[in-house]
Amino acid sequence: MANPRRKTSKAHSRSRRANYYNRLDAPTTVECPNCGDTHLMHRACPSCGHYRGRQVIERKDVA
Repeated sequence: MANPRRKTSKAHSRSRRANYYNRLDAPTTVECPNCGDTHLMHRACPSCGHYRGRQVIERKDVA
């Protein structure tokens, strides 16, 4: 079984990791058809509580 010839330095592994994390995309947000606020895809809207045209979370008015 093959083994690494030398230890991977911290600089090399951190450089590789930094490039990987910079390539990740931001999560996709969509506009809520009920209230017009933006929320994450496939999640209930945090401001109004609607998902796919129906109320799934009861929201209390905090004032």
